[in-house]
Formats: sequence, C-alpha cells, structure tokens
Amino acid sequence: MSADSADARAEAETAPTDELLFAVDAAGIARITLNRPKARNALTFAMYRGLVELCERIEADPAIKAVIITGAGDKAFAAGTDIAQFRSFTKPEDALGYERFMDRVLGGLERLRVPTIAAIAGACTGGGAAIAAACDMRIASRDARFGFPIARTLGNCLSQNTLRRLANLIGGPRVKDILFTARLVEADEALAIGLVNEVAEDAAAVAARAEALAALLATHAPLTLRATKEGLRRIAEEGATEAAEGERPGDDLILMTYMSEDFREGMEAFLGKRPPNFKGR
Repeated sequence: MSADSADARAEAETAPTDELLFAVDAAGIARITLNRPKARNALTFAMYRGLVELCERIEADPAIKAVIITGAGDKAFAAGTDIAQFRSFTKPEDALGYERFMDRVLGGLERLRVPTIAAIAGACTGGGAAIAAACDMRIASRDARFGFPIARTLGNCLSQNTLRRLANLIGGPRVKDILFTARLVEADEALAIGLVNEVAEDAAAVAARAEALAALLATHAPLTLRATKEGLRRIAEEGATEAAEGERPGDDLILMTYMSEDFREGMEAFLGKRPPNFKGR
C-alpha cells in the first residue's frame, strides 16, 4: 500500500459522530474517543451501542493492529453512565436487559483480537471504569481517579462479569474495599495494586505514551497477541475447563500460532538476522 493510499484509507475510516469518534491511521492504530466533555464523557445508551458496532468493525478489519480508547478533554475518561437514562427503569426486564446489554458491550471489547489500551485522564468511574477494566492495558494521568461509588449514589450493583474482570485485576478483597467504601482510587494506588499499568504526568503525556505503546504493539506478531489475550480470557472466565478427548485447553490457540505463516516468517527472520514481516496469517 502506497503512502497516498494509506492516508486515503485512514481518512475514509474516520467516522465522527456527536458522541463517539472513531479513526484508523495508516499504521493500523484505531482510536475511539468518548466525546461528551461537557458531561465528563458520561455514556449514553447510544454511545454503548456505538461501541458494540465499532468492536464489530474492528474485528472485521485485518488491517487494524491496536486500539486506543480515550475521553475527550482532560477532565474525564468517562464519568459513568448518564444517570438520567435510568429514570425510565420500572420493570425487572429494564434492569436485567441493561446489564445483559452492558455484558455484550464490555464482552465485545474484552474479546477483540487486537490489543486495547485505555488512555485515562481525570475521572474514570462507573461505566467508564468498567470499559477501562475490559481493556488489555491502562495508562493513567496523575490526576486520574477510579471507582464505582454506587453504594453511596445509585444503589445498584455490578454484573458478575464486571466483578470478575475487576477481581482478576486487583483481587476480590480490594474490589470489596472499593465498592463497600464507595471511594475513588488515586493514580499512585491504582498503579501499586495493578489497576493500571503505567502513570503519566498529565493528559498530554498519557496520549503520547498510549500512541507509543500502540505503535510498538502494532509491530508485534498479531497471532501471538491474539492467542495470549484469548488464553488469559478463557482462564479468567472459565478456569480449567475440560477439552475434547485427546485435546487440552488452548490447543486451538497453540495450533493457530505454530501452524501460521507468521511463525515460519519469525523463524526465518530470526535466523536471517532481519526484522520479521508479520501479516497475521
């Protein structure tokens, strides 16, 4: 692909909306921006539906190598779900339908074949913190604050899948501490307990680090990253599951990588003392 055609493709795949921005650059790095800065990027149901659609679009595009999710402005990644939308909840089906839909939103993000990076500045609470937890890596600014203060605000609860993701990140006792006390975790503590991978000075530094990390990941073997993601997801979600007779859990992932063109290319490149040209096949 020429530089001109790559730039044209990147421009064509930039799809701005009022509340959700999406762009893919020539290097195959996709960027999703939660775009309601005046509302601290609180998520509407339409934004959640948009995230489902974007995950489907990313999954179908083999040219995309990594995804960065961030919030517009420097005050918030996302301050939860727009609470006004819950006023219409009157029936059990409303609550169950919402949480099942949220499991679809977050599950689609968690299952993406490519690495996902949450670039977090400012408030990251409620639904925003759930999105960040569903990403593979999280980079936070020093003024970032994380939490689910629902015990002192709405009085609802998190789904089992969201609790699982949080417990896998920081352990059940810490999840209880955060939810029971309804406190917000500051950046240094978030780094110490493994809630985030890195802390950068401010929003600009977070954006720059996320770009650099995504660029690095985009050069790595796609099937290795995909197999690692999926293997860890299965362990976290299912534990030691039974496989078919004669097989072990994860055999399909092993075969996907070892039998790939990329594995042969990696070997030949290593032995030939040259950089590999991975294609995700």
